[in-house]
Amino acid sequence: MAGRGGVNDSHWDHFLPHECQPHPSILRLNSHLQWEQARDPLHADIDERKVCGTGSGMIFANTILKHFKDPEKARIGLVPCAIGGTAIKEWEKDSSLYENMIARTKAALNHGGILRAILWYQGESDTLSDQDANSYKHNLERLIHDIRSDLQHPDLLFIQVAITVGDPPYSELVQKVREAQLGVNIPNVYYADAKGLPLKEDKLHLTTEAQVQLGKMLADVYENHGISNKSYPVAVHTVWDEKGKSGFAQDGPIDCTECSQGLELSSEYDWKQREFLPLL
Repeated sequence: MAGRGGVNDSHWDHFLPHECQPHPSILRLNSHLQWEQARDPLHADIDERKVCGTGSGMIFANTILKHFKDPEKARIGLVPCAIGGTAIKEWEKDSSLYENMIARTKAALNHGGILRAILWYQGESDTLSDQDANSYKHNLERLIHDIRSDLQHPDLLFIQVAITVGDPPYSELVQKVREAQLGVNIPNVYYADAKGLPLKEDKLHLTTEAQVQLGKMLADVYENHGISNKSYPVAVHTVWDEKGKSGFAQDGPIDCTECSQGLELSSEYDWKQREFLPLL
């Protein structure tokens, strides 16, 4: 969910649709594990190898915020973790990307926040070989299991995005990855389908308009399966691979006593109403 909307020739156009505008109640955990007001590009200091632009995280958060009785007192915390151009095997347990994702999520919860759901948008990099495409379903299901285990939440809500690459009909490998994503049969795993959303000229990354649509689609899925489910109190994580994304859910605060870095939290923030949106 690093977001490449509005990025052309390694430059971001700085155009922000009204759905992406910053809000005092929407925060993000920066690379120094400090909370600050969230704004696009959410991954500017996380995915430093590439130019980040508009993503679907702010649209998602702004849409969710509307459902609070008092949005001004609510807190939605976004935790960016996405790294562009990565295959799912690079996110397997014990890898640097996976461990950083888990550590940042726990750090975000260190002051009593609640993890809500995983938003996962990734897979395009796995359409480059038969081996990666054929093993995608197994790798994805193992990743879901590992995340739920390490965060001690066996029913963690997992919302993924079914990828879109090029124009339909999709290539055989793209179709294999899509079938793997749509074929996951694990409780509390749902998806939003990116098929048909407008792509940039590279036929890979979503346009800014498409990011807005996807953010709203993810919010719809979350509202149907997250907020309505009393076992999920509030937060989200998202992963973009050049080609991708992710998020989290937890029924109570996670014990972060083993986190190696502390989390600086400004006293101006009231965390009694809090939602976390980790973005991978």
